[in-house]
Amino acid sequence: MRGFGSSSASRAAAAAASPKPSEPLNPKPLFSSSGKPTNPLDHHRHISQIIKRKDWFLILNQSHRTIPNPRFIISLLQNQENPLHSLRVYLWASPSNANPNQSLKTVLGNVLFRKGPLLLSKELLKEVRDSGFQINDELMCVLIGSWGRLGLAKYCNDVFAEISLLGLKPSTRLYNAVIDALVKSDSIDLAYLKFQQMRGDGCEPDRFTYNILIHGVCKKGVVDEAVRLVKQMEREGKRGNVFTYTILIDGFLKVGRVEEALRMFEGMKGSANEATVRTLVHGVFRCLPKSEAFEVVVGVMEREGSLELRRVGCEVVLCCLSSKSMAKETALFLRKMDGYVLDSLTFNGAMSCVLKGCDDLVETCEIFENFVSRGVKPGFNGYLVLVRALLNARMFSEGEVYLKRMGVEGVITSVYDYNAVIDCLCKARLTERAAMYLNEMQGRGISPSLVTFNTLLSGYSASGDVKKVREVVEKLLEHGCRPDVITFSSVINCLCRAKEMRDAFECFREMLEWGIEPNEITYNILIRASCSVGDTGRSVKLFAEMKEKGLSPDVYAYNAVIQGFCRMRKVKKGEELFKTMLRVGLKPDNYTYSTLIRALSECGRESEAREMFSLMERHGCVPDSYTKRLVEELDLRMSGLERETVSAS
Repeated sequence: MRGFGSSSASRAAAAAASPKPSEPLNPKPLFSSSGKPTNPLDHHRHISQIIKRKDWFLILNQSHRTIPNPRFIISLLQNQENPLHSLRVYLWASPSNANPNQSLKTVLGNVLFRKGPLLLSKELLKEVRDSGFQINDELMCVLIGSWGRLGLAKYCNDVFAEISLLGLKPSTRLYNAVIDALVKSDSIDLAYLKFQQMRGDGCEPDRFTYNILIHGVCKKGVVDEAVRLVKQMEREGKRGNVFTYTILIDGFLKVGRVEEALRMFEGMKGSANEATVRTLVHGVFRCLPKSEAFEVVVGVMEREGSLELRRVGCEVVLCCLSSKSMAKETALFLRKMDGYVLDSLTFNGAMSCVLKGCDDLVETCEIFENFVSRGVKPGFNGYLVLVRALLNARMFSEGEVYLKRMGVEGVITSVYDYNAVIDCLCKARLTERAAMYLNEMQGRGISPSLVTFNTLLSGYSASGDVKKVREVVEKLLEHGCRPDVITFSSVINCLCRAKEMRDAFECFREMLEWGIEPNEITYNILIRASCSVGDTGRSVKLFAEMKEKGLSPDVYAYNAVIQGFCRMRKVKKGEELFKTMLRVGLKPDNYTYSTLIRALSECGRESEAREMFSLMERHGCVPDSYTKRLVEELDLRMSGLERETVSAS
């Protein structure tokens, strides 16, 4: 199929000849009269350059007395490559150094974890002091937290032992920070040691202290110790909170003690929160067989008094059912959810699960409509998964109803959405309907992409519609798209299906002229097509060329060449290719085995043909009716030969 090269060249020439946009006559100044950048991005770079200098504080203190807003500072913190520079930004942004913004502390901790560690060297301490700052409790907690996340348990312990040299006194807050860091770095014994030292330093453990330790021992699977800590805490007059009992529930479930977790949840009536419900549901599904877990969590949700927690629980149950592909249970649960309005993400995930294992699409559509009537917004993905299922089931009129509704509700908004709809229709062999969406998107001012045209080409190619393929190629070029290997492969496939082999190989040569390397799909198409028209020589040549380029023929290409050799009475070469298939890890199919069984039988090698059938069974390939009939005929022939041999003797 000619026409690619000349069109491309003319478009390229036109593009080169088109005038370039002129430069603006009055560009905005980069800097204000004070010397500070006016553009936020330039301001960002400007401060980042200053932060790298040794005299950073002096310069910033003189030229930037007003601290930018927290959002700017957070962006600046996150974009420093050196953790020391992030610390400098934090110090500059917290001039009082007493009560900095909590979000700044969180961001600094994350940066020090990702790009650290930032250790307390003498040089660093001197720089902090010379800049007029100090390492206070707030900053020390951030530093200790980052070291704990990085697994530096010993360093945390050593620094904490010397905090008096930093001008700090032990406090419950600092002890909590170091105990939490030790737990995070998997040093639970050291964390207990610090816990025992607290009172000696005049620091009273609080509920945070106990929750940190309870979490640590539950993570280790020592739930009984966690229960003991809760009792100890309560004896000291400190009642556990929702976090305490959520951690315990998680601990019980980690070691498979589901009944105790359920009893604890039931005992939390009125105090459980969303995290508790999520922990319980996920844990039960993790511990029990999925059908049993489903029954347990449904019972828990039915007994839950809080409507909000019941709604959260239902969403988590649906997520678990979807992730475990429990289609029937998901459909049953959706039918039970009277009055609930799910968020789009949860609903779409649940519907996708139901559709994958659905036996009754009519009932599934009823569930879908029920939730939509309550106010659920499926969005593009929710509608598309249902349309795809209906079209795959050949329920075209029902699929069309939802396609029209997608248009009415305006959920198809981008080229990516249109591409997905066109792909869905092409796979259902409704390529003409798909082409209508190409016209629609252009009418709405949405420019089609190469993917759009390739998808349509694939649809028309599957039916061998050469005329339509040529029309799509012309539109593709008119829109300035450069064809790729998928484009050429689709065109070649269409021409091969239409038995226009001369044009197919002409297109193959043109592909090379464009500098596009054929891939496995291209070669496999041409090999199969050449064999189908009896051109075995060309298919063998393509097969060899393909392997020389390091490309892997598929089962169908091997089958085509094996059949070609067998037709030419070169059965040994066919057998060699069969052995190559096994060696490279390809699994021969019924077509492979039946071709060789027939060829061996026809050239008088009946026993080897029978052995090939035995090999087929050993390799787990279930014979189809054609192969069975071949073997039955072979057995009859072999038994007849045996009788003739006996009578002759």
